[in-house]
Amino acid sequence: MFRTTMIAAAAALGFLATPAFAADVTGVWQTPTNGGQVEIARCGNSLCGKLVSSNHIRENPTLKDVRNKDESQRVRTLKNLQMLYDFTGGPAKWTGGKVYNPDDGGTYAGTIELIGDNQLKLKGCIVAPLCKTQVWTRLR
Repeated sequence: MFRTTMIAAAAALGFLATPAFAADVTGVWQTPTNGGQVEIARCGNSLCGKLVSSNHIRENPTLKDVRNKDESQRVRTLKNLQMLYDFTGGPAKWTGGKVYNPDDGGTYAGTIELIGDNQLKLKGCIVAPLCKTQVWTRLR
């Protein structure tokens, strides 16, 4: 009886040590800056994400990507602009992707890590250790 109780207790502790979230990063996420909302989806074997809304887009839905370092891309609208691409891995961490930041027109190496059912950590780096990290909150 004691042995059965110990096995059950060990199993329960193992369960508690395991992340208790569904590890599905797809959906719409709120960024901590400018009221941004990004929709993350599966794109073939990788993850991608598009900017679906922000404070600036709500004020002017035709707002262009004017800070893009590539002048030929400055005519694109920010609404539905792909800003995350080529992330692979999972189920809770994706690496090898790129993050486009329309605020400065730069593209950075990135990682996405699901840190709970409703939070993810997005990290973008020029080159390590020159990185910025944001925590995004799930909207749906």
